[in-house]
Amino acid sequence: MSIQFKGRVAIVTGAGGGLGRQHALALAARGAKVLVNDLGGAVDGTGGSVSAAQAVVDEIRAAGGEALANGASVTDFAAVQAMVQQALDAWGRVDILVNNAGILRDKSFAKMEMADFRTVVEVHLMGAVHCCKAVWPHMVAQQYGRIVMTTSSSGLYGNFGQTNYGAAKLALVGLMQTLAIEGERQGIRVNSLAPTAATRMTEDLFPADMLPAFGPHNVVPAMLVLASEGAPTRTTLCAGAGGFEAAHITLTQGVYIGDGPDAPEQLAARLAEVTDRAGEVVPGSGAVQGANELRLARSAS
Repeated sequence: MSIQFKGRVAIVTGAGGGLGRQHALALAARGAKVLVNDLGGAVDGTGGSVSAAQAVVDEIRAAGGEALANGASVTDFAAVQAMVQQALDAWGRVDILVNNAGILRDKSFAKMEMADFRTVVEVHLMGAVHCCKAVWPHMVAQQYGRIVMTTSSSGLYGNFGQTNYGAAKLALVGLMQTLAIEGERQGIRVNSLAPTAATRMTEDLFPADMLPAFGPHNVVPAMLVLASEGAPTRTTLCAGAGGFEAAHITLTQGVYIGDGPDAPEQLAARLAEVTDRAGEVVPGSGAVQGANELRLARSAS
């Protein structure tokens, strides 16, 4: 069954180039009206121009689609609200939000300035929060919404020199988890995408002969599924070079140790049992951890 977006309105942030541009073009090609947002700054977030967003809009229009350009910084909540209003004024609704805007300010933690840590968190995490907050009441009112966070393997698994980026990217998964729970009854599905793609932010990380395989277009199918009417919710899809995986935050079965004076020593001695992944589960909510600990306590009494 073909995935189509006719009648849907999408906002894609950071869509002036790289992965965001591919997202915007693909959504438009399948029928969505797309608001293309991009600050138009450098990789580190400095500078700005709406020309990058406008160029993508021109591509979409040349192919027969509908699109608008927007140059707001996602760190500016008032500007983000105005961006959402721009889409509403033009098309009357917002169905899809792809939080893709991001910057890099990589350094080892020992050498990183706090301003660079804070700025990266502001763009990736708070930028997504601003966009979600701005679209949320409209998605609730129409009882339909699809939100895609852009997380990263650096957040899920760590990467040297990216404490700021990794912290922000894993925080987006936490944002997804609770928004998906809160949006479930409102027809709002929230997911995360962990891309591996050669863009201006990452192209130096790939062997030259593999650059074509890691083109941003090979990540787009995962975004289209997560933004579609039949999308899952609370799912983290990983994608790159034509391969797709899912990442999960799991909970082991654990052991009961109790609260005796030697509990720390017992825990140290039985840590391998605690971390044994046999029978691990993917909790449906944070309450599952407490329920599991209650189970362990009762089984010991």
